[in-house]
Amino acid sequence: MSKILIADDEPNIVTLISRYAEREGYDVTAVSDGRQAIDACTRDDFDIIVMDVMMPDTDGFTACKKIKEFKDIPVIMLSARGTEFDKLFGFEVGVDDYVTKPFSPMELMARIKVILSHKKTSIPSDDKLISIDGIVIDTLGMTVTINGEKADLTAKEYSLLLLFVENKGVVLSRDRILNEVWGYDSFGVDRTVDWQIKLLRSKLGEYRDCIRTIRGVGYKFET
Repeated sequence: MSKILIADDEPNIVTLISRYAEREGYDVTAVSDGRQAIDACTRDDFDIIVMDVMMPDTDGFTACKKIKEFKDIPVIMLSARGTEFDKLFGFEVGVDDYVTKPFSPMELMARIKVILSHKKTSIPSDDKLISIDGIVIDTLGMTVTINGEKADLTAKEYSLLLLFVENKGVVLSRDRILNEVWGYDSFGVDRTVDWQIKLLRSKLGEYRDCIRTIRGVGYKFET
């Protein structure tokens, strides 16, 4: 049974998500602020976290960043703030998916399912090291170095870079990227891929332009 942690200070939201999650057979734990979410993750192991941004004591972004420092747990962020800046900041601190309030609980359950499914079926490459020019990816340690210096990539940025490198010279559509990195393609109406690629480029230094935009299609990695 997959374990879900819900962190939200609105009781009606917690009740709504809990009811739908329990119907799907998930084991649900609920807390009301970011500090409690951090504490819960130090005591227990969860398969996924659904967390609000605006909470007392510690906000969702801060809580997500702290949790990601010691556990690699997928985080779906809930927020009434759906601006590009908010989403970019969320992805920067390690958020895996972003759902804007008000939201459909059925869609949220679908997102949870595909993230959990993708997590279970993700298999690392057989080769330990993949090198392209000054980019070196350690697929066992899940680390990346750029010209000998470790790049501080989130889990999604790492998966995105690995997908590009393994498909060097191939044009990848946004739908394919969503499907292979996030595990779904039916909710790709927002700019999730574009925002994540913008963040990834900012961390690649002199290799940022290796990720080329193919207008109207998607992206291609080439050196």
